[in-house]
Amino acid sequence: MGRITITSTLTLSFFLIILVYSASANNSIPKGLSYDFYNKTCSQLEDIVRATLVPVFTSDPTSAAALLRLMFHDCQVQGCDASILIDVSNSASLEPPELGAKKNFGIRKRESINQIKSRIEEECPGQVSCADIIVLAAREAVAISGGPRIIVPLGRRDSISASSSEAADASLPSPDFGVDDALSLFAKLGMTTREAVAIMGSHTLGVTHCLNIMDRLYRPSDARGSYMDPRFEALLKFSCPENIPFSQNISFVLNDPSAFMFDNLYYKNSLQRRGVLRIDAELPLNTRTAGIVEQFASNADDFFQEFGSAFLKLSYAGVLTGNHGIIRSMCNFVDN
Repeated sequence: MGRITITSTLTLSFFLIILVYSASANNSIPKGLSYDFYNKTCSQLEDIVRATLVPVFTSDPTSAAALLRLMFHDCQVQGCDASILIDVSNSASLEPPELGAKKNFGIRKRESINQIKSRIEEECPGQVSCADIIVLAAREAVAISGGPRIIVPLGRRDSISASSSEAADASLPSPDFGVDDALSLFAKLGMTTREAVAIMGSHTLGVTHCLNIMDRLYRPSDARGSYMDPRFEALLKFSCPENIPFSQNISFVLNDPSAFMFDNLYYKNSLQRRGVLRIDAELPLNTRTAGIVEQFASNADDFFQEFGSAFLKLSYAGVLTGNHGIIRSMCNFVDN
């Protein structure tokens, strides 16, 4: 794996040990991306991103999970091109754009990306893409929550259009996808099995909407997917009662007790049959992933190492570089 530097940092009044990861030799950087891309055009970029997000994280601890999810949902559909930020009213298509996809329900913090973009435009007009800002914001979300600080190459450009909502729903995983589905999905991004298990560790942050676990709780189609501690099952059913009308069901459950900290508790909970989603329950039961789950549960550094590598591969998905794409002046609108 790549070089690791361990530094101490003071973040949000907590002393955290942050692991800094560079790309490994196996992480081939797409043509057009580089670690010094903005050195001459916007050298203060990362400082601006960090300074803008600190008050966001302070006022809303759920922001980290929201920004990490925003990156995944952007990169998974048509690549890391900031297409998820395009407003419905700005779409030239007659169909709703990807932001309106059912699986994008609950997407938040798009306004934080716009806020960062506005500050960057004041200092470095027309230089920095919204696609790079999304990746940097997600990187900060992980680090400020106690996870690794991942050094990411930059140089992505923005798309000129969004995917359709139908295409987005077809590209994003469903709440009931299992281990085989996950390994297949992430293999398409070049991830190894270890990296795929590590990227699932993103579930250590944030919440799961009750809508996404109703079938698992009340209409399970797979015994392995419904495998959970009876007391935990009772807690989930108490938090997500079956008789709430679909249109009014905005309830949620914490992904784990330390839902605002990026740690390896996700894997410990999975081993204890306390996984919220089907994939969380299946990971320790599948012969290809069980040993990896046990290793990550016992060694957070191993988890962080593989997560850093997986994060980079996710950030490379379908990138636009060079003369492809544009640099939007506002992230939610495509310039005419």
